[in-house]
Parts: sequence; structure tokens; C-alpha cells
Amino acid sequence: MDTIEQLPQNKILEAITSRKSTRGFLPDAIPGELLHTLLQAASRAPSGSNIQPWKVHVVSGTSRDALSAALLEAFHANTPNQCEYQYYPKEWREPYLARRRENGWSLYNLLGIKKGDKEAMQRQHARNFAFFDAPVVLFITLDKDMELGSWLDTGMFIQNIMIAARALGLHSCPQVALANYPAIVKQHLDIPANQTLVCGISLGYEDTAHPANTLQTPRLPVSEFTTFHS
Repeated sequence: MDTIEQLPQNKILEAITSRKSTRGFLPDAIPGELLHTLLQAASRAPSGSNIQPWKVHVVSGTSRDALSAALLEAFHANTPNQCEYQYYPKEWREPYLARRRENGWSLYNLLGIKKGDKEAMQRQHARNFAFFDAPVVLFITLDKDMELGSWLDTGMFIQNIMIAARALGLHSCPQVALANYPAIVKQHLDIPANQTLVCGISLGYEDTAHPANTLQTPRLPVSEFTTFHS
């Protein structure tokens, strides 16, 4: 089986392979200059005809706290999911269902959450809206009249953000859950209605003592997802 250890030592590869969905952050502030450097590097992502369709809203301090409180209130009130696009398949099938279940239960086991403990699961899900204690959260938006190609471009931009974060000593967690309540986010951040809320990205320094951060998600070997034509 392919392993990370088999890859050659290289700073770029190290940044890619050390990226993970971090679910426990330290409260330490991120310097503004560091955020600027991160976003400047991420902006080198490719886009069709160089249209650069993505937009970023950087939220920290009291704005972060107020938005978190509003999102948590909506979550605890069982407000229906209002995400502006369909992220997951409408009907799950294999092999994707098994992979999803493995990921979820691997995390819950690390956190000591037993099957059937709905209250504990609810508490863990709520941590999405506290941004896993990250001091900064980025919200990514895209004009509603953009087509699928621009979504691909924006995905590459998001990946650049996360890789640049690792190069700068930061960790991240991309969260589609933060797009569940777009009206709240748009109101707090004064985002125009003609933009789609794509996702949020919690950003900060990893809390290495948090058990969630010991999760190592598996990857398929290259031979299982690649066909070589020669």
C-alpha cells in the first residue's frame, strides 16, 4: 500500500501531506501580515481565462464571536439546513457510504462518543459553529451566475489556502457545515444576496493535545483510482 513515508522529502509535498481537517485550535491570534501572505500565495490558483471568481471574507475578533453565537443559536434551535447547493449525493451508495461511516466513527471513537449517544454527537457537531475554537474563519463565496468551471477554480483556490497554511505553520478545517445558514452569515458579513456561500475554513494553530487531531484518515493507493494509458 502507498504510504506518505514513501514520498521523497520535499517541502511542498510535506505541506500537502501534512494537511488535515483540524478540529481543535489554540486561541493564539494569527498576525495580519501572515494572513495576507497566505491569501496572496493562494491567489496563484488557476482559473479559466484567469477570471479569479472567488471571494474571501476573513472573520476574527468580536465579529467572529458574534457570528459564532448566531450560528450556534440557529443550530440549537434545529433550524433547517439552508445550504444553497447540494454538496453530498442525494442517495448514498458504495463504496462512498462505507468510507463516510468509517470516517465518522473513527473520529467519534477518538472522542469517546459511543454509537447511539445522540447528545454527544450533537455537541460535537455544534463545535463546527464555534469554528473548533479557531481564532480566524474564512468564508468563501462565488457569484451566483458562475457556472461549474468556476466552482472547480474555487476548489483549487481553497486547496491553495490550506496548503499555504501548512507552509506557514498553520492548520485548517474546511467546513461545508458553515454554509448551512447562509442568510445568517450574509447578514453578519454584509455579503450580497447574489453570492453563493461555498464553505467556511477555520484557521489557526493546532491544539496538539486535542484527541480529534490524532485522526489519520486513510487514502486509497494510487492503483485503485488511476488507470495508466501508454
